Formats: sequence, structure tokens, C-alpha cells
Amino acid sequence: MSYSRIFAVTGLALALSTPAFAGSADTPVIDKRQAAQEQRIDQGIASGQLTEREAARLDRRQDRIDNMENRAKSDGVVTNKERARIHHAQDVESRKIYREKHDRQHR
Repeated sequence: MSYSRIFAVTGLALALSTPAFAGSADTPVIDKRQAAQEQRIDQGIASGQLTEREAARLDRRQDRIDNMENRAKSDGVVTNKERARIHHAQDVESRKIYREKHDRQHR
């Protein structure tokens, strides 16, 4: 086998494996959790556990997380650091949803 063929095969293998190391723009876990948190807010409105003002504030915060995700995806790769920041933001918002639903304010 010639050296040029070895370099070509090696280069092709490296090019195909690089995206796996860099991460990908797919975020099914984040998307599923976002949907679940939005559903919790909707359920809180329906049950009367959330006032309109509380729900609007929580929705704006969910939109902020959606924007974080979209910015992370904009270059085609979501790094582990970006994923960690988004997961942390979701953790914070999940606690806020719980607190708002379980306070003594009702509509």
C-alpha cells in the first residue's frame, strides 16, 4: 500500500470520527425536559396552583432556556460545557416551578 493511500485512509477515518468527539447539535434530553417543564406550568395554570403572573414569569424563563439551547446549537455542535449550563438552568427553573406551584397564591 502506498503512503498516499495510507494518508488518505487515515485522513478519512479522522474526519469521520471528529464529530463524535466534538459533540453534536442533538439535544433530545434537553428538549424532553423543556417539554415536561412547560407541561408542569400548563398544569399549574389549569389547576389554579399558578397565577397568571407567575405562569407568565415561568414561561419567560423557559424561553430564556430555549434561547440558550438555540445559541448553543447555532454552530452545529453543543459542547459538554454548554449542555452543563443548560442542565443547570433547567434545574434552577424546575425548583422555581415547584416553589411557585406550592406557595399559597392561587388564582
